[in-house]
Amino acid sequence: MSIRNLDVLFSPDTIALIGASNQPGSVGAVLARNLLCAGFAGPVLTVNPSERAIRSTLNYHSVSELPLTPDLAIIATPPESVPGLIKELGERGCRAAVVITAGFGEGEQADGKALQQAMLDAARPYLMRIVGPNCLGILAPHKGINASFAHLTPLKGDIAFVTQSGAVATSILDWASARGIGFSYIISLGAMSDVDFGDVLDFLALDPKTHSILLYVEAISGARKFLSAARMASRNKPVVVVKAGRSDAGAKAALSHTGALAGSDAIYDAAFRRAGMLRVKTLDELFQAAGTLATGIRVQGERLAIFTNGGGVGVLAVDELIDVGGHLAELSEATLARLNAVLPKAWSHANPVDILGDASGQRYAEAVDVLLDERGADALFVINCPVAVTDSLEAAQSLITTLEKHQLPVLTCWLGEGAPAEARRLFAEKRIPSYGTPEQAVRAFLHLSSYCRNQRALMETPAAVSDLITIDMASANAIIDRVTDEGRSVLTEPEASAVLAAYGIPTVPAMLARTPEEASHAAEQLGFPVVLKILSRDISHKSDVGGVQLNLASGEAVSLAAENMLRVIHQEAPSARVDGFNVQPMIRCPGAHELILGVAEDRVFGPVILFGQGGKAVEVIGDRVVGLPPLNSLLAQDMISSTRISRLLKGYRDRPAADLEAITLTLIKLSQLASDLERVVELDINPLLADASGVMALDARIVIRVGQRQRLPMAIRPYPKQLAQTIMTRSGQAYCLRPIRPEDESALVHMLGQSSPSDVRLRFFAAIRKFDHAFAARLTQIDYDREMAFVAIPSGSDEIVGVVRLSADPDKEKAEFAVMVRSDFKGTGLGYSLMQQIIDFARMNAIKQIFADVLRENHPMLKMVKEFGFLVVPTDHQVDSVTVVLNL
Repeated sequence: MSIRNLDVLFSPDTIALIGASNQPGSVGAVLARNLLCAGFAGPVLTVNPSERAIRSTLNYHSVSELPLTPDLAIIATPPESVPGLIKELGERGCRAAVVITAGFGEGEQADGKALQQAMLDAARPYLMRIVGPNCLGILAPHKGINASFAHLTPLKGDIAFVTQSGAVATSILDWASARGIGFSYIISLGAMSDVDFGDVLDFLALDPKTHSILLYVEAISGARKFLSAARMASRNKPVVVVKAGRSDAGAKAALSHTGALAGSDAIYDAAFRRAGMLRVKTLDELFQAAGTLATGIRVQGERLAIFTNGGGVGVLAVDELIDVGGHLAELSEATLARLNAVLPKAWSHANPVDILGDASGQRYAEAVDVLLDERGADALFVINCPVAVTDSLEAAQSLITTLEKHQLPVLTCWLGEGAPAEARRLFAEKRIPSYGTPEQAVRAFLHLSSYCRNQRALMETPAAVSDLITIDMASANAIIDRVTDEGRSVLTEPEASAVLAAYGIPTVPAMLARTPEEASHAAEQLGFPVVLKILSRDISHKSDVGGVQLNLASGEAVSLAAENMLRVIHQEAPSARVDGFNVQPMIRCPGAHELILGVAEDRVFGPVILFGQGGKAVEVIGDRVVGLPPLNSLLAQDMISSTRISRLLKGYRDRPAADLEAITLTLIKLSQLASDLERVVELDINPLLADASGVMALDARIVIRVGQRQRLPMAIRPYPKQLAQTIMTRSGQAYCLRPIRPEDESALVHMLGQSSPSDVRLRFFAAIRKFDHAFAARLTQIDYDREMAFVAIPSGSDEIVGVVRLSADPDKEKAEFAVMVRSDFKGTGLGYSLMQQIIDFARMNAIKQIFADVLRENHPMLKMVKEFGFLVVPTDHQVDSVTVVLNL
């Protein structure tokens, strides 16, 4: 599961087609036609035991007869033959295969699954990569490769399309061909027995021919690898995804509210958002995204100016814009004055800019010229409705001429079918986005702005909160140990509250009572009024069976309520074991909001966090959002703002705003709990009361794992706090060494600013005078999976004075290192200590080789690495630097 040998998959020198055929209409015949006629420059060798020639090309009867070793094999033979063919090809030195054949366990058939495993076992000794089985094939137009049974060969382009569905691949291929849109690759993954989305994203992220990536996803494998690859790819180029199968049916069997609410599609949505990808809902939107991305257009915000010769159509565009969450740009007074000078008096004098139905091409040009200078707009949407008194083509030509002088992104919609055909052709020729309806154009704009917003979120720096969190993990684990020893999987409410308290989440004081009389005495000690709750390891939702009584104002009332509660529960849940009662003071917060926070476990992504509006009607209200841990302040705030209740939390009329900082901090604490306590399967806090004074968990429920089953790892590796340590340099100076955090951005920039220009140039191979946010964010925001960076902080200080980092390839076999010490700390031995730490870390993670490019003039660095045993070799195409290599 890596990018190993993907180079030969997409750029082979020799291809073999096993299962080629002359039978018209067969898959083997279509594959042969496509491979031989797509323009591939190398040999294509066909194999069929019964044919002398395939399409006038000499055929071979077996793999053993092939005169050349193929880099890539395309296999379209019966499934039973595939494992043997893979073994034979591997022995010949073939490094990749595309298995077109179906019959490998689709629908969970046991025989097919066994056959698929035999195929993988045959490939493993030769490190042979397999795409499929049950796939359409792969297409690489820049290499003249059509190794598929698609009905046509695509044009060359810069969009890569990766799909699990062959039918979707051929559909988008046909759609794009009619519009002159080309592709860098079309990759049908099929059953993803080996090569999966993560592998392909890693390859495409660095592929110079690919400028944007489209994904059609039905399911993913290896969540952590997928998200790491997706995050890397989306930082380099747009990644658009459509996810099929949005059912929540799989969540219905969950015990807790959180498990039932955190449906699989919501989790995929959270994952795509976290990786900075753009999700669209339909194939139509995916097609439109392909067309939009092919133009190269990008936007930087959500403010749209609308320009039209038909007022009604402009209003429809505004309605769609507001419905999908966009913003109508506000035109400046200067823009309005300039428009008044070039437009008739009857124009709309506002956005949308209606220039009237008789608008000529000149009027289009003059008005658009003004709007393209409007700084309050992030893009301009130009609409044309066909009318008898003006020429739509003239308007299009005028627009194209005007756009040559400006940079503002422009989208167009020339309405109609026959009349705008030539205008649309001109727009396509000039790479100007064009859409059939205003709604399509507006959605495309919002997709572009959403992508921009996701990218900004990837680069935002969160506030530091570590000093605000105190955790007693030992106490929490002790409670879980005790429950496990008793053979239970569900914590009682007092136990659950104690776990929350160990993570600093405010809970309500409580006293336990075994009998109604003890409950009455406990209430008198706590003070009235009180809340009485049943204590039972068998009852998940107490209020459903009459297990909660509120506002009890006397000891007698508590005793009577307890006795009545026992009777009702005996009727409603006769098999439930009752352990007693939980007595709590009645918390009076008349203006507080009821929230739900929770943890659930997804079978693909592992632990997830839920936030939303809580209370008894939580499922009915359905206002919730799911996020992937670990959370920081920005991610937690984004979750909160994604819910409807967030607007109420900000305050309204005479109701003050809730303490959003306390809510944010509670989500972060819950995220840390999910990271630390691997035995927690589900957790509910419902309700969490939130008002201006803070938060309070009124009720909590925790389900833990029993047995030997291990939890899936978190989809995003949490901050590795266990790697923090104190190191001592040879000069005797002590330093705190810990993994870098996103919150370190300002401290890192300060360190670089305190270093000499020469030292900065030696580190970054360039003279950098300004360390902007984007630059610093890329250095501080890492995934701790493929990349690690340690910062050195002197004892008694909070300043960063040294950084060492390691960036591994997706296979984690080779990694590039870099080390820098602040100028005034050079010569203290800190650089040697950092170098030793990163070498030890690489060894601990089974990395086989570390390397770096070093300027020849960086004599101290070269001296140090030689002492550590690095080899120094010339750098390819760089006369002023060398590459230092250490094999581990």
